[in-house]
Amino acid sequence: MAVKCGIVGLPNVGKSTLFNCISSSKAQAANFPFCTIEPNVGSTVVPDARLTVLEQLVHPKRVVPATVEIVDIAGLVKGASKGEGLGNQFLANIRETDAILHVLRCFDDANVVHVDGSVDPVRDKEVIDLELQFKDLETITNRLAKVQKQAQTGGDKQAKKAVDVMLRYKEVLEQGKNAREVTPDNPDEEKIAREMCLLTNKPVMYICNVDEASAKNGNKYVDAVREAVKGEDAEILVIAAKIESEIAELEDFEEREMFLQEIGLKDSGVVRLIQAAYSLLNLQTYFTAGEPEVRAWTINKGDKAPRAAGVIHTDFEKGFIRAEVIRYEDYITLGSEAACRAAGKLNSEGKDYVVQDGDVMHFLFNV
Repeated sequence: MAVKCGIVGLPNVGKSTLFNCISSSKAQAANFPFCTIEPNVGSTVVPDARLTVLEQLVHPKRVVPATVEIVDIAGLVKGASKGEGLGNQFLANIRETDAILHVLRCFDDANVVHVDGSVDPVRDKEVIDLELQFKDLETITNRLAKVQKQAQTGGDKQAKKAVDVMLRYKEVLEQGKNAREVTPDNPDEEKIAREMCLLTNKPVMYICNVDEASAKNGNKYVDAVREAVKGEDAEILVIAAKIESEIAELEDFEEREMFLQEIGLKDSGVVRLIQAAYSLLNLQTYFTAGEPEVRAWTINKGDKAPRAAGVIHTDFEKGFIRAEVIRYEDYITLGSEAACRAAGKLNSEGKDYVVQDGDVMHFLFNV
């Protein structure tokens, strides 16, 4: 499964600078609102040292890491849901994302204009939340009229169930709350909610963009954000986007590492962001390893073997017979698939096997 995240925030909070840090593309970043006109789409690899180890053991023709796709839209402003600014034009571009990366300005800089005249990340968060809630209300209202008609005139039981779910979400949004505060009662309701693609129903990560001096421990603005979102099931990440973008420009790996150490960080913002995104979305990785390629595959924690096989190809899931599984630790200890097989460390697993993070797998199927 390809992981896709959408970046939102007010203008001039560092969205495009962050995008440049984590993407192979280079978005325009400048000190004036609405600099990002067209939505920027880029991708970055998921850093995983286990791939390098497997490459050294297997010597494949190619190595394919997992990737994360990032969508950066124009900065939203108050009234965006009613057409103010440019952000509303591009909200559709993040409707299909798996998670929202909400960038908040947590730094002082007189040379960088703030659209509301002062730095207040909690206020900024509320502005964006409100605009996304308005957009979700618009989405539900537009769909509700059509589905209500189907439920009333056609006697469609599924339509009636959808109406009930939509009304629950509509009520919560009208109270100024996010859709993610609604807990579906059963898988059917969860499916209906997911199909609505509501922006405020997506998992959210708040990215506090700070100055270099606050990169390690945060600051008063970060503390205020932590307090404001403590009741939410959300991730918070502190990143100094400006300095991270300068580090990302460095060609020499050792020089990057030294630069990070100087500001008190072990890992780059990109690594920490992707790790946090995987945690937020409850994701994990399994591997396939052979002479043609060593490859990382992203699945949900708790996925069983057939679902994991379906990530490679739907035919693998439809015709699943069994999976041959080697634990990553056994693979690197013994050094090869053949050695694992000889030592009895290659297990044949059926449809009920729950895939573990790091499993090295081979699927047998028949379609």
